[in-house]
Amino acid sequence: MAAAIAVRDAQPGDAAALVALWRELTTTGAHRLPGVPTVPAVEVAVSKHLADPWGRLIVGELDGQVHAMAYLRRAAVSPLHDDTTLTVEYLHVSDAARRHGVGKAMIAEAVAWAEHESCPHLAVVAPAIAREANRFLARLGLGQAGVLRFANTHTVARRLAAEHAPNLLALLSSRRSVIARRAQLARPLATDPLSYPPEPESAGR
Repeated sequence: MAAAIAVRDAQPGDAAALVALWRELTTTGAHRLPGVPTVPAVEVAVSKHLADPWGRLIVGELDGQVHAMAYLRRAAVSPLHDDTTLTVEYLHVSDAARRHGVGKAMIAEAVAWAEHESCPHLAVVAPAIAREANRFLARLGLGQAGVLRFANTHTVARRLAAEHAPNLLALLSSRRSVIARRAQLARPLATDPLSYPPEPESAGR
């Protein structure tokens, strides 16, 4: 009998399974990702995603057990275009559920939501070293558009200051002040229903 596959929005009760998936994800080559969160923290995060009209955290079940996760996010495709894109981030299928069609079901859910929200573009983030995942995505018509690099903000600021200019710390401090002032000016617009959603953290991939 074929295994039963289901894809749905994550619920707070899935927190323990999501923690296990994140732990597996961060130990399979994606070591630069944030550390493993606690179950209570995940419960809170999942509740927030359920109320977010621009993003969805979904899980994939195999025979009733959660074996996959992915974060779907809608945003402008670029700062120069009106089109929107749906980005699939942190897509991961547990080792125990590979080659059963769970990954394909997760992408199918992303495509269905993109079509429902009239998003003409789909992007999927996958680690460059994940050859099997990248071959799978290529077979579905997804070509490489860039490379996503990830680091702690403080690390990058320190490297810039050390390697590029002796006065860069002063420049960074000045830029922080400008950004803070800009945020204060923009704060009254935060509730504007016509404003664009925030750019994906993995923009530029």
